[in-house]
Amino acid sequence: MNSAKITYLAAWAVGAILIGGAVGRADETKIAAAKGETRSLFNGKDLSGWHADVPELDKNPQGKSPFVVRDGNLVSLGTPGGHLITDDEFSNYRLVAEYRFVNKPGNCGVLVHASKPRVLYGMFPQSLEVQMQSGEAGDFWCIHEDIEVPEMAKRRAGDPANWGATEGKERRVLNLTEKSEKPLGEWNQMVIECVGDEIKVWVNGELVNHGSKCTAEKGQIAVQAEGTEVEFRKLELTPIKEVDPLDVFGG
Repeated sequence: MNSAKITYLAAWAVGAILIGGAVGRADETKIAAAKGETRSLFNGKDLSGWHADVPELDKNPQGKSPFVVRDGNLVSLGTPGGHLITDDEFSNYRLVAEYRFVNKPGNCGVLVHASKPRVLYGMFPQSLEVQMQSGEAGDFWCIHEDIEVPEMAKRRAGDPANWGATEGKERRVLNLTEKSEKPLGEWNQMVIECVGDEIKVWVNGELVNHGSKCTAEKGQIAVQAEGTEVEFRKLELTPIKEVDPLDVFGG
């Protein structure tokens, strides 16, 4: 066999291995999803799989993003305000988020079923927000999507005639508990299950909200920059077919 042919065959073999490896990794991701296996939405190194929507950076593209990776954690610096949004859409899943406020109590949230950007106040994407604000973790905030909960008259703020999901409407749905969160600086676990039109939320193992008839059943997932620094050390998603029936998650 002449040297030119040997070189050609060697190059072909290396190319096949590289292509096969790339295809294999893509196939493994699809297979994991099909099997209902857990996947991390954050790789601990960079923001691959996410994109930021920060209105202030429209005027200053070289400005500092409020979303960074630090010490293996995904960090929302709080300002300028905006959202870090998954590139992919999801439905029928359990999302486990472990987070903490670093320097002071404050505001943040996880948005599920996100779709059209900046529909509310030129900032918030169409979605259903699961609140993380200190002392209010687990509230629902309706952002051009709506949801129903038991005892709506008691838990939905304001005049029922003004309930809604758009600017000027009463968009807040109160959570079920008090003091589910841990002291400042300690890690909290929020579990959000979305199946069909149903959304169920636990904070540190305690059921804090459970709604149905949500007007969206799939979409992107987003985390907020909303004024306060927050660290996330885990954002894991598992496909599921039904919500956990227990009020105590893991109990």
